[in-house]
Amino acid sequence: MTINSVPKSRRFWRSAAAVMAVAVLLFLFSRYLMFWLEVPGVDALIGHFGEEQATLETSQLLQTAGFIVFCIVVCGYLLRKVKSTPDVTLQKDSEKYARWAAYIVRAAFWSIFLVGIVDGVISFLRIENLLTPMVGETMSQNLDQARWRGTFVHYPIIALSMVIAWFSRSLGFIWLAFLVVIAEFGIVLSSFIFSYEQAFMGDLVRFWYAGLFLFASAYTLVEGGHVRVDVLYAGLHRRTKAWVNTIGCLLLGLPLCWTILTLGMDTKQSSLISPIYNFEMSQSGYGMYVKYLMASFLVVFAASMAFQFISYLLNNIAIITNEPGSEALEGGEE
Repeated sequence: MTINSVPKSRRFWRSAAAVMAVAVLLFLFSRYLMFWLEVPGVDALIGHFGEEQATLETSQLLQTAGFIVFCIVVCGYLLRKVKSTPDVTLQKDSEKYARWAAYIVRAAFWSIFLVGIVDGVISFLRIENLLTPMVGETMSQNLDQARWRGTFVHYPIIALSMVIAWFSRSLGFIWLAFLVVIAEFGIVLSSFIFSYEQAFMGDLVRFWYAGLFLFASAYTLVEGGHVRVDVLYAGLHRRTKAWVNTIGCLLLGLPLCWTILTLGMDTKQSSLISPIYNFEMSQSGYGMYVKYLMASFLVVFAASMAFQFISYLLNNIAIITNEPGSEALEGGEE
């Protein structure tokens, strides 16, 4: 590759990465507009998977057109920004997307940690008939409703968690794993010694463990902790490894993330949207009201992994193009 072609290659991949990253965010934003604000999506204009095109009112057409223009403007701004910063390396952009992936995971970690504790306490007080004396009859009835508890308890905590994650740089997975062990130990202790066990105790363990498993995936990819079969890969040359990783990101990693998002958030009845939209709760009337949040774990997983795959892609492209100062994230250095 000639010296003159390197900047063109760098600009292409930086632009592609920016579009891929913002596409994930715009897709999630479009789901919010479509399902919560009733703004028709692009599907309504072109027909949904071969279905007959919907008839839209003028106001709906304007809303949909406005969103399309917004997407074009955002993508145009990002492409212009890439063009105006030619000195930014692929490695720098790779680190930027890795930081965003880490922020998503941190926000998710703090969310499930705080929501788990607060919702567990509410469930305990409710079971022991202590909730009404503490907060009153009206508030107690409100907290018995999954939609009210989710909207006025869980969502504010999630917003607070996003703020905490912005200032806190610690991912806290070790502590979350420790909390899972403590919660499980508490069940064993209370069951076999005090003969006391409630549904919310098992719900809390599943809630934290599911978060630990899914949210740590992007972090584990960065640290090279995933189990991989290196029968052929381990003996490959550094640039060959980079090619393998690049092809894997484009053909396997990113398509997997988009498959989860598109199939799980296609309609209101989809497997991920339906539980979140309806504040789905477990069949046990005295468990925690967090089942709908567990459906969103897959959304967080797909979004964080998409950002991390983009970061991983740029890092390996930097190796392929011999960008000065580049190095592989894991399995690429020799």
